[in-house]
Amino acid sequence: MDTQFKKLVPSIYLYECTAVKSLKDLETVSGDPVALAAEYDNGFTDALLIFDLADTDSEQEAHNDLIREICGKVRIPVLAAGHIKRMEDVKKYLYAGCAMACLNLSKEGNVRIAAEVADKFGADKIAACFSSESQIEENEQVLAGNISCLIYVGGERFGEFARIRTDLPVIFEISEKSCVKEHLAKEWIHGVTGNGVNRRIGKLGHVREKLVASGINVKTRTASYRWEEFKLGPDGLLPVVVQEEATDQVLMVAYMNEEAYNMTVATGRMTYWSRSRSEIWVKGLTSGHFQYVHSLTADCDMDTLLARVEQIGAACHTGSHSCFFNEVLKEEGKESFNPQKVLLKDYQTIIDRREHPKKGSYTNYLFDKGIDKMLKKLGEEGTEIIIAAKNPNPNEIVYEISDYLYHLMVVMAQKGITWEDVTEELARRQKKES
Repeated sequence: MDTQFKKLVPSIYLYECTAVKSLKDLETVSGDPVALAAEYDNGFTDALLIFDLADTDSEQEAHNDLIREICGKVRIPVLAAGHIKRMEDVKKYLYAGCAMACLNLSKEGNVRIAAEVADKFGADKIAACFSSESQIEENEQVLAGNISCLIYVGGERFGEFARIRTDLPVIFEISEKSCVKEHLAKEWIHGVTGNGVNRRIGKLGHVREKLVASGINVKTRTASYRWEEFKLGPDGLLPVVVQEEATDQVLMVAYMNEEAYNMTVATGRMTYWSRSRSEIWVKGLTSGHFQYVHSLTADCDMDTLLARVEQIGAACHTGSHSCFFNEVLKEEGKESFNPQKVLLKDYQTIIDRREHPKKGSYTNYLFDKGIDKMLKKLGEEGTEIIIAAKNPNPNEIVYEISDYLYHLMVVMAQKGITWEDVTEELARRQKKES
C-alpha cells in the first residue's frame, strides 16, 4: 500500500447481504451495501474496507457476488476482510475485484496460509487484521515479507507497538466520536477507517481541508486552469462534451458553472449545472450512473471542455448508453474498419447465427452438437497453438490463435459470456492500489 498520503477509508460491515453498523452491532442496518459503496466513493475517500461477516460458505458466496458488484461500481480500491479459511477464499475476494484480501490474525488457520497466499498472489495483495499487540508479537516472522498492510480493529487503546515491530502501514479503526485529525497526526497511522469515517462521509471535503491546513499529507486534486481562464457563453456557462474513456464513444453534452467545475475537480465525479432545473447536478446521484473523471481538456479557444470519463451504467436518461442514437444521415457502403472492434463484430455474428440459423453454417453445427463438442474443438485449437509456437514461421501461430479465438467465442456465446464481461474483469485486475 502506498504510504505517501494519509488515507480516509470508509467501511461496510456486510451481514446477511445487508450493511450493518459495526462488527459488534449486527442489528442496526446501515443500508444497501452497493448503494452505500457508491455513496462512500465520493471523491474524498481513498479506499473502501469491507468486513465480510458471513457465518456460512453459502452466505459468503452471496456476499462475494455483492463485493464483485461493488468493485464494478466504485473506482477506489476495495479491501475485503472476514470469511477467510483457505487460499480459495482469498482468491475469491481478489477475483471479485478487490485490491487486497485481509487475513484475520486471531485465526490460527489464517496465520498458517499467510506465506502460501503471499507466494500465490503477491504480498502486495495481502493485508492482516489484528485486535491485540500479542497477535503482532507472536506472528512477527510470518508477517515479514508476506503482508503489506495492517488493519487494527481492537478499539482505541492501542499504542505504537505494531508500527515499531513491523514497520508496516497501519489502518486504524476509529469510533464515531473519534477525532480523525488526532489519529492521522500520528506517524505510524497511515489511514483511518470505521464508523468514525462513515459518519463524516458527507463532510470529508471539509475534513481534508482541515487536515491539509494542519500539515497532514492527504491526497488532493488541483486543476491546471482556474474558472476565470475559460471563455464562457452568454449564459455564463461552459459547454462540456463527455466522452467515454474505454470506448471513445461520445456520451452527452452538458454545461458547467463555476461551482460545478470546482466540485468536479475536487471530487473527481462529473458535476454539471442543470439549465432546466437551475441547480447543481451530480451525474448519477439519483440513478447510480456516475461519471468518474479520467481527464479534463480545454479546446484551443478555451470555450469548451472535453471530459473523458469512466461511465457507470447508462449516460442517457432514456436508458441508452449514449445520448447520441438518433441517426440523421449515413452514407451507404462506406463502412470503416476498426481493428479494435473485430472481436466484438465476430461475436455478434456468432450470436446472430445462433438466433437465426443458416444452413451449412459451421457455427450452427457447433451449437447443434452442444458444449462437449465445442470444448473438444477448443482443446484441439489450443494444442495447435502450442505446436505452431514451436515452429519458426510466425504466420502459422497467428492463424491458429485466430481459430482458437473463434472457438472460444462460440463457448462464450453458449455460456452467455460477453467480451464486456471479460474486459471488465481484466479492468478490475488492473486497478491500481492507493
